[in-house]
Amino acid sequence: MQIHVVQKGESLYEIGKMYGVPYEQIAQANELESETRLAIGQALVIPIVGSYYWVQPGDSLYKIAQMYGLTVEQLAQINAINPAGVLRIGQRLYIPEPPKTPIDSLLYVEPRNPVSQGMIAEVRQRVGQLTYLAMFSYEVQRDGSLKSPSIDEIPSIAKNAGVINMMVITNLENYSFSADLAHVIFTDQAAQDRMIQDAINIAKTVGYGDIHFDFELLFPEDRELYNQFLRNARDKIHDAGLTISTALAPKAGDVTTGIYGAHDYKAHGEICDFVVLMTYEWGYTYSAPQAVSPIGPVTKVVEYAVSVIPRDKIFLGQNLYGYDWTAPFGQADSKPARALSPRMATNLAINENVSIEYDALSQAPHFTYYDEQGIEHEVWFEDARSINVKFDLLKEFRLRGIMYWKLGLAFPQNWLLLEDRFNIRKR
Repeated sequence: MQIHVVQKGESLYEIGKMYGVPYEQIAQANELESETRLAIGQALVIPIVGSYYWVQPGDSLYKIAQMYGLTVEQLAQINAINPAGVLRIGQRLYIPEPPKTPIDSLLYVEPRNPVSQGMIAEVRQRVGQLTYLAMFSYEVQRDGSLKSPSIDEIPSIAKNAGVINMMVITNLENYSFSADLAHVIFTDQAAQDRMIQDAINIAKTVGYGDIHFDFELLFPEDRELYNQFLRNARDKIHDAGLTISTALAPKAGDVTTGIYGAHDYKAHGEICDFVVLMTYEWGYTYSAPQAVSPIGPVTKVVEYAVSVIPRDKIFLGQNLYGYDWTAPFGQADSKPARALSPRMATNLAINENVSIEYDALSQAPHFTYYDEQGIEHEVWFEDARSINVKFDLLKEFRLRGIMYWKLGLAFPQNWLLLEDRFNIRKR
């Protein structure tokens, strides 16, 4: 598939003619709100097999072939040109679709009570592109019992599509992650044993294949207690014929202090069947405006992870959302940023008639607009270009797969490119 960035004056009709694709197909693939309104800088996925490259000044057939992992002879033959000939600036070359890489994909789902029909419909839409569907979340109580979420028919839909259901257990208490609650479970053996047994019983009843611990914001001094808890849980979970996994905070080294200190990458990699890296939230609700998952810091986390955890146990985390920050930015009295999906962000740029910029350092799109009160807003989000860079990272480090937080945030370009670049394993 081709990623096209809308230029000033372009229409969807003209873009379709450029690639030989009816403009209606482009609109449908990208789930566009309007076929007549686009934003300058908007990234579109063009639904074609392979892609096109337009020759730039300084290009050679060798240079272009190297970019796409081809030989000069292959590229020349595909395009029916003389391998020793001179290229014209602006000349269009066809690039064949590369072989697909097999990976796992994992998607969190957080249903409300009652579960909406819209969520059920979206689960049906996405299960074909998933290996795992993670039900967020079963909240552990201080006595070790588990508070269950509403799940409706979601696990059955996933199971019928060959997807492994995951049971996510959290230390959420009063809508926040509680270090104190986790400490109770780590130190009260009776509560711990009850939680593990209840989890296994629920997993057997509902049909979960994996029990996934997302314990966050822990006391750093509880690091070894958490490791020991996981060892205890692993033995019982494995005896029940299930797998165990964890979510890991983004760390670029073995930091043992602060809110991420209790997450021991090496130990989790040894204890668990797989882990997911929460490689997002550099930009967050109360931060200054910035990319949510900038490629530089994300890469550093992955580099550290593969140094202590087997690659075939690692999922790269990816956000399906961005934020809209309101001025004044990054101050004590600043308003919390509003979360929005990539499609919402793009539509906002179109409605505000502003151009979308692309930051080369963080590899993320962003734009600025002013609301009706004249107050400045800055929006950072994900698009086809930014997710494609993460796919490159996943392939470069040969990771097991990709994890998404979360269902319900519209990002059609992600799913198009995921299917284009990867074969999703069903285990």
